[in-house]
Amino acid sequence: MNVFKLEEYLAKYEFSAKYLLCCSDAESLSMSEVLAMGSPNEIALWDHLRLGYTKAPGLPLLRKTVADELYQGLEADHVLMFAGAEEGLFCSLHAIIEAGDHAIILTPCYQSLLEVPKLKGAEVTEIELTAENEWRIDLQAIRNAIQPNTKCIVMNFPHNPTGQVIEEEELKNLIALCESKGIWIFSDEVYRLLGSPNRSWARPAACLYNKALSLGVMSKAFGMPGLRIGWITCQDQAILKKIEQVKHYTSICNSAPAEILSLISLRNKDKILKRNNQIASENLFLLDQFFSDYRHLFEWVRPQGGCVGFVKYNRPESIDSFCERLIAKKGVLLIPASIYNYPSNHFRIGFGRKNMKDCLEQFRDFLNHENI
Repeated sequence: MNVFKLEEYLAKYEFSAKYLLCCSDAESLSMSEVLAMGSPNEIALWDHLRLGYTKAPGLPLLRKTVADELYQGLEADHVLMFAGAEEGLFCSLHAIIEAGDHAIILTPCYQSLLEVPKLKGAEVTEIELTAENEWRIDLQAIRNAIQPNTKCIVMNFPHNPTGQVIEEEELKNLIALCESKGIWIFSDEVYRLLGSPNRSWARPAACLYNKALSLGVMSKAFGMPGLRIGWITCQDQAILKKIEQVKHYTSICNSAPAEILSLISLRNKDKILKRNNQIASENLFLLDQFFSDYRHLFEWVRPQGGCVGFVKYNRPESIDSFCERLIAKKGVLLIPASIYNYPSNHFRIGFGRKNMKDCLEQFRDFLNHENI
């Protein structure tokens, strides 16, 4: 098993760096803020909660709420809860992929999306998204990569680290291709509804295709990674049962308090997403100004979704060296492209947190004093 580069990098710096300019989640909420949004019935659930084991598929009321609020046309039985997105990803790809299968992975990506199929003994073809194509999905490249044993296409939109989205027409075209070949789609959608896409949001893949699995979580768009609550949604209840059987070997069940807090939050999703989208929008305005001022150093494809972007550093210095100097001199943390195994001079920047102005002031001071 390969070292998880992103987690190792964050373990080294995340809790010591003063200015986290790389974060992949929206601004978090406090327990009191979440509970203040609860209805009398929800607060009663919280107050009388017993800290015993919970149902392995997840609290039925929470599963129904996930379906009702986020997956139009689907029901509670189409939702399976997990202890975060990582577990949902791990269990799902373990259940779908077998040794000898072929998987197509869109990269750069969160490392698990690439590594878990390899752990199962699958042959993997990576299709790199490119800045020249504005990090958009390339359907022809996917079509060319399909083999007789292709089992699954693994993708992430809104995309980490570039912030690109998939439009519904693009998604429908991909589904048509997969349907004709009987191929599964694993769609990491953890940033969905955070951002300002040029066109309306594409519907979740699981709502459009019976062999699609949509991954969601409270961590990213909702800004609540401490809850450790995620889910997989799929129309195929047989595959969900198979995935649940893998979960029996991992967390077994979810945290009872986290399920109630997630229930309250999802029932107030419009309020929370409005808040988080406002923060991200204001921060993007600051970044537009920043990158305009330093256009000789940086360029990017402006993100449409999520709260991260992928920025190119236009100097001969390696991006690893640049990021190391920045953290050493100013305590500002970025994520170099090497952490994604992506051969370019890009870095990931995050703009979902409220302290963007302070982070950029330190970044600006570094650039001005280093005479880059």
